[in-house]
Amino acid sequence: MTTAELVHVYGPRGACLELFGRREGEVVISGPAGTGKSRACLEKLHGVALANPGMRGLIVRKTAASLTSSALVTWKRDVIPEAVEAKGVWFYGGSAEEPAQFRYDNGSVVSIGGMDRASKVLSTEFDMVYVQEATELSEEDWLTLTTRVRNGVVSFQQIIADCNPSHATHWLKQRCDRGSAVLLQSVHSDNPRLYDDSESLTRYGREYMLRLEALSGVLRERLLEGRWSSAAGVIWEGWDASQHLVDPFVIPVDWPRYWSVDWGFTNAFVCQMWAEDPDGRLFLYREFYKTQLTVDQHAALILRVVAPGGEWVEPKPRVVVADHDPEAQVVFRRETGLACVDARKDVAAGIQAVARRLVVAGDGKPRLFVMRGARVGKDTGLEERHLPTSTVEEIPGYVWDEKRPEQPVKDSDHGCDALRYVVMHREQTRGARLRWFDS
Repeated sequence: MTTAELVHVYGPRGACLELFGRREGEVVISGPAGTGKSRACLEKLHGVALANPGMRGLIVRKTAASLTSSALVTWKRDVIPEAVEAKGVWFYGGSAEEPAQFRYDNGSVVSIGGMDRASKVLSTEFDMVYVQEATELSEEDWLTLTTRVRNGVVSFQQIIADCNPSHATHWLKQRCDRGSAVLLQSVHSDNPRLYDDSESLTRYGREYMLRLEALSGVLRERLLEGRWSSAAGVIWEGWDASQHLVDPFVIPVDWPRYWSVDWGFTNAFVCQMWAEDPDGRLFLYREFYKTQLTVDQHAALILRVVAPGGEWVEPKPRVVVADHDPEAQVVFRRETGLACVDARKDVAAGIQAVARRLVVAGDGKPRLFVMRGARVGKDTGLEERHLPTSTVEEIPGYVWDEKRPEQPVKDSDHGCDALRYVVMHREQTRGARLRWFDS
């Protein structure tokens, strides 16, 4: 009886191939969407684990939840299946002392986790760390990871990372520009799934590139052309992920809640859920951002989260402020029991109101925050078209319309509209209170 040989085939090209020969302490591979960056990083990590018994590696992203639908899919589907079938690699679900990890029969370990649960992930030392979508991290996160790359089993200790380009002044780009990290630039022809050996587009590649060609503005520059660029005429210049994105926390039950809704079907339907602290700061703690569902379907999805089994598990919103669609408002009230009030839709005033809240106040804090992981699920149809799947993803591309002064471009702005609605409502309400006390 003969045993079939298990063969793993991977043929990197261009920057993805160059990554394998790099030994510097920090190496970042940047490029447009779909160039094979993540696959290359994961293949290198796996190869180092196989070649160095006792090696310790880490796959990490800003949040642990985001790994499930991204890096771990590629890891399990494309990188380690032969090793798993040969029983040379198996999954360990973790414990109070150790994070979830993949264990190798040669003693190597590749742990997985997020910087949102850094205490468990960083409780040990590593030889190699792979950071997916490194632009999501703060520079403090990155520097913290560098202190953990010192296990000493592998002859070189290294952080490797991939990312789509962000704005030109991002800390990661600046770190590469000053030589603290090596920057490799990948292109679409690096990915064998898009281009064959004769450098011709595959059938899948033609379909994929057509989706990218349909992009415009800053998304086109970053995801198709691979450029680190800032959107021309970006509206909320004060938005800074390092300031305005916060880790989730338990919201006190006495903080009032407010919902903001922008209706949509072909375009995204957005329902944002906000909490307001005693100092008037707003926190977006949950967001539904989906297409191709009717209002009653959205309502059912929302109720499954906030009132499973018919019992509310959090305070009901004091107000649901919504776009002016009477029919949609009637259906929403019928399905949820929550009446809507019409949003104040003065666009210029709303933009200025949000901009004021983004400014860091005298106490060192802005007046508006978004919790990481606020979005409930992900609209895969939007993701496949490389369109925003949350308000946070909209903001960098929310720009002024050159043909209509003082008006934003009406494209992928549904979350930004809902953001304006809730801020205008709270500004109007708080302003009314101030005028009442002055009278």
